[in-house]
Amino acid sequence: MIGKRAKILSTKRVEDLLVFARQTRHPVRNEVLVLLSVKAGLRAGEIANLTWSMLVEPAGEIGRSVELQDRAAKKGSGRVIPIHPDLHAALVSLTRLTLILDGPVIQSERGGPMTPVSIVCWFRKAFPAVGLEGCSSHSGRRTFITRAARLVHQAGGSLRDVQYGVDPDKKPHAARFDNGNPWAGCQGRRADGVQAA
Repeated sequence: MIGKRAKILSTKRVEDLLVFARQTRHPVRNEVLVLLSVKAGLRAGEIANLTWSMLVEPAGEIGRSVELQDRAAKKGSGRVIPIHPDLHAALVSLTRLTLILDGPVIQSERGGPMTPVSIVCWFRKAFPAVGLEGCSSHSGRRTFITRAARLVHQAGGSLRDVQYGVDPDKKPHAARFDNGNPWAGCQGRRADGVQAA
């Protein structure tokens, strides 16, 4: 028997979730939390383990990709994920509130990293607050993967590219990938359809 699947979010529902996040006590952090799930396809545990060193370039600016290290990813399957412009803008806003770009990106009120369970609970409270039933912390990841699968052909990629981009344990076509970046072979476009600069 198949388990209950997390629901996929429409664009309107993602916006509702972002509006909710912006009205909380930690609006910028919570907006980044939502966008890491929906626009980068990260799991709750990966969001909890994400550190600034995986986002920040040597010059101290937010880079163009998340370099999710093996130690932060499920089953040690680190990967490189392009940063969506909305996520980039939210991360830049979060850097303005962060004294030192070191340690966890998503911090608890007490200053340490939010735990994966805390992130799951945050989503469990957020979805009903915006009138969504059957959604979980995994809904953002499913939404990301579904959108990428629908748009990848426009970027010259295949479903295999999406599969490898979200689960590097799958064997890629060697010629399609450049330095571990699953989107590198996609003719200057990312899987979400945005033209790479």
